[in-house]
Amino acid sequence: MILDMAMVQHSALQGFSPDHVVAKLPKPIQVYVVGGAVRDALMGRKFSDRDWVVVGATVEHMFSAGFKPVGADFPVFLHPHTHEEYALARTERKSGHGYKGFIFHADPTVTLEEDLARRDFTINAMAMDAQARLIDPYNGLADLQGKLMRHVSPAFVEDPLRVLRLARFLARFLDFLVAEDTLALCRNLRDSGELQHLVAERVYAEFNKGMGEEKPSRMIKLISKLECWPELASGCAVPFAQFDKPEFDRLNGLQTGPQTAQDRWVYSLGFFLNATDIKALAKAWRLPRDTEDLATLASNFLAFLQTNQFDSDSFGQFFNRVDLYRKPARLRHVNGLIQSLAGGSPVHNFVELAVDNLEAGHYKSFLAAKISGLQAGEQVATVAAQARQDWINTLYAEHF
Repeated sequence: MILDMAMVQHSALQGFSPDHVVAKLPKPIQVYVVGGAVRDALMGRKFSDRDWVVVGATVEHMFSAGFKPVGADFPVFLHPHTHEEYALARTERKSGHGYKGFIFHADPTVTLEEDLARRDFTINAMAMDAQARLIDPYNGLADLQGKLMRHVSPAFVEDPLRVLRLARFLARFLDFLVAEDTLALCRNLRDSGELQHLVAERVYAEFNKGMGEEKPSRMIKLISKLECWPELASGCAVPFAQFDKPEFDRLNGLQTGPQTAQDRWVYSLGFFLNATDIKALAKAWRLPRDTEDLATLASNFLAFLQTNQFDSDSFGQFFNRVDLYRKPARLRHVNGLIQSLAGGSPVHNFVELAVDNLEAGHYKSFLAAKISGLQAGEQVATVAAQARQDWINTLYAEHF
């Protein structure tokens, strides 16, 4: 349905002018902006991408206008200049497990309302035409105004990824609640075993987006409330099970710019799991290697701090274990992260001093002098290992 003019004159809805590519489509064909761009415009939020639905078109129409297909069997096309996605209006039918287990049906008879019906939440099932009129067949605007996440139809349970999307949206829209019947469908999805069929990369992708939002704690709390961790991380230790208000506050408080999501991962894993458990979870969710390495380093660093043995030999062993000499910047990053969460100490200051000196080339010069005096029969590796400890001893004596 098209809402009355008092509604459609919302200042955030500006409409659009079909460009010369869209204008090549025959007149009966209609083009709409759909989903997140409409939702965010109505909320007064900035958005960078627009998704489009094309009603009444065939594949041949899209080719003739100059659109490029995304895939051989998927009715989505890229605009040749803006590279935005234009999808033929389609319906879908469940045909297998996971979020890919669907058969799509796209032809000119599929209506906009039918296309919007397959979407996840009512606030994402709205469209805008060129004249800035809002098409809202599932009362998404009312739920937007009521700050409620609600499923569009019972078909919600056919796509397990929607549970993670719901959790991620809660991390972004901080004053939104979830409709009770939608929570019930999430539990049905959990009980069906469908969550186990999610591709690991998509699990990580959704969680990683949530980690970059303002309050990832809301995402984690919903997954915990729904008791989905055994389904999403079978056989793995999950750090979030140990979280309470202090941990959630620290997680939300980590605002480090472009590295925010990664630092939150490092905190969540490295501060609560050992290296073995981090490796298992990283494998289960296909975490990026650098994130896994930083989390493992943080776990090792915290284990070192707990030993309360901070003599020069202990520092030397710790620096070897965390590969200071090849990757000093990585240790600096984790050292700063731990200080920001747990406070500074002479140990952190000494670590920073060692990294500074290493990056300034002092260790390289120290090692070169040692190797230049190599005696017959001495192994370079042995001399280098001793040189590392001698260098640490010198720094230690100057610092403590």
